[in-house]
Amino acid sequence: MGNLVSVTPEIKELEPKILVGIKKEVSVLTMDNVTHWKNFVSRKDEIVNQIKGEYYSVQDYGKEYSFVNFNPAATFNKWAAIAVTNAEQVPNGMQVLELKGGLYAVFLYQGMAKDFSTAFQYIFTEWLPKTGYQLDQRPHFEFLDDRYLGAANPDSVEEIWIPIKNKKH
Repeated sequence: MGNLVSVTPEIKELEPKILVGIKKEVSVLTMDNVTHWKNFVSRKDEIVNQIKGEYYSVQDYGKEYSFVNFNPAATFNKWAAIAVTNAEQVPNGMQVLELKGGLYAVFLYQGMAKDFSTAFQYIFTEWLPKTGYQLDQRPHFEFLDDRYLGAANPDSVEEIWIPIKNKKH
């Protein structure tokens, strides 16, 4: 269970969101979230039409990525981004990501980033298999607002959003 505030998520319907940020192709082995976020934060003021305090750490795994046959070298797209009201002006080196709406399991996590893997392990190996849901092919993300106090702060709180859909019978 790790540092999950509750082992039972809240099931929420996400309204579509427009994000602007920096995308990198990474793997679990090559990911450097601290540097990625420092690069983004140093440039975030260039983004117009920001929704203040709505930060997103997004993982777009794509169709080939497997949580069942996990391979730490498998690559995926990782975003450091902020929500915007529209994406008419995008700074050089940044891109737009449109999160489609849909059903998500939302877990509350409190703790340091280095302990995050135990929460993910619980979600994918214990919680999800026991539910009437399966993963949906949409981006996963962590929502960061004023409760997020930094990667090394044990009092940091973030929301883990896992895309789900009803299991086919």
